[in-house]
Amino acid sequence: MIGIDPKHEKIFRIVSDAARQINQPVYVVGGFVRDFYLKRDRSGEDYDIDFVTVGSGILLAEKVAELLNVTKVSVFKQFGTAHIALEGYDLEFVGARRESYQRDSRNPVVEDGTLEDDQKRRDFTINALSCSLNDDTFGELIDPFGGITDLNHGIIRTPLDPEMTFNDDPLRMMRAIRFATQLDFEIHPDTYASITTLKERIQIISAERISDELNKIIQCPVPSNGFRMLFETGLLKEFFPEMHDLHGVQIINGVGHKDNFWHTLQVLDNVAKVSDNIWLRWAAILHDIAKPPTQRYYPEIGWTFHGHDALGATWSKRIFKRFGLPLDDRLKYVQKLVRLHLRPIALVSEIVTDSAIRRLLFEAQDDIDDLMTLCRADITSKNDKKVKKYLENFDHVVDRLREVEEKDRIRNWQPPVRGEEIMEKLGLPPGPAVGKIKKAIENAILEGEIQNDYDEALEYMFKIKDEVLAI
Repeated sequence: MIGIDPKHEKIFRIVSDAARQINQPVYVVGGFVRDFYLKRDRSGEDYDIDFVTVGSGILLAEKVAELLNVTKVSVFKQFGTAHIALEGYDLEFVGARRESYQRDSRNPVVEDGTLEDDQKRRDFTINALSCSLNDDTFGELIDPFGGITDLNHGIIRTPLDPEMTFNDDPLRMMRAIRFATQLDFEIHPDTYASITTLKERIQIISAERISDELNKIIQCPVPSNGFRMLFETGLLKEFFPEMHDLHGVQIINGVGHKDNFWHTLQVLDNVAKVSDNIWLRWAAILHDIAKPPTQRYYPEIGWTFHGHDALGATWSKRIFKRFGLPLDDRLKYVQKLVRLHLRPIALVSEIVTDSAIRRLLFEAQDDIDDLMTLCRADITSKNDKKVKKYLENFDHVVDRLREVEEKDRIRNWQPPVRGEEIMEKLGLPPGPAVGKIKKAIENAILEGEIQNDYDEALEYMFKIKDEVLAI
């Protein structure tokens, strides 16, 4: 039996009554049943409940809406599904079906089926659990593949032969890794081996479906676990070759560099410990993404990766575009953090001038705190004492940032003399000369030559106008 509190039972009784009236068996399936047995806390979230009926899911949804006195039912005829949104609930209805994929197709062939057919098409045993809402078996658990045993042992396993399951829908390979990462489960050895065997099949899946699963892995408490499995199975190389290429260490004259793949995963985990911001986590993933092509060895100084920050910011757009990720302010945010991630760390080992601090604040603006979070996360070493000392030095940079910000108000700062005023007071037409003078004023403030003050900026403009315009 599945124990349900009165709030859920009311919904289930209404669905059961609707199914009886149209003479269609109905079952609760999938994630709701799994999460009940896992005792996952869903407080603060709507309950997503999937119902499978042997018959028309749309017809059942319409009958449920009638009994609930709900006027809006979202119907998707091409998929045979319907959705009802209630306060605290998202109810999904679908007819039992069986489906299969052609080897070169992303779209399944779908046919009506039985509950057994529907359970067989489920991706994993823990998601094939069903609970009857029919009068004679109300609340009875249906577990044909040992899903409860796998839940108890923390195992991700396919209900049928894994090669058949993954051939039918190759995205299930990523879902296996996603569930294992979310639940801190192990993937059954046979299932894991099949992912490795069939990794190339992921190529028929759309980038948007892949990135949806990838983002769910990134949002896990310890996302490195998922990326480790993606790497070990070979899946990562198939859809994210730039990240896969971070792996490896070159040694010349006995001098090696750190493995940038495992370093990136440590940085990602470090960020995940302190922030749920998925775009900050993406910045952690991409901060060193361009190190392989910028890698150089010089006998006198060792390994360098000059320009990987700027190139990584450029690559970020290409990667976002390929994955169907948003090409808006979220991309610009990631690009900014990737481009600037070396700047605060460089200040640790230098005399921290007000000018350098001002320029960093000016470029980072409201994202300075997130940039500092990324930079702290980027301080990794097997030597704990070294990390502790570096973080203490980094604290000094943070203090200096705070001092300069309070004094000079540079964050989100705009030059006090605008372009229109420069044209008006100097009698200049629109053109490069206006930009040059505006830039000169900006640099003077950032370098501390004048205060961030309108009158001082105006006086400085008249002072340098002839020199700047003569260039």
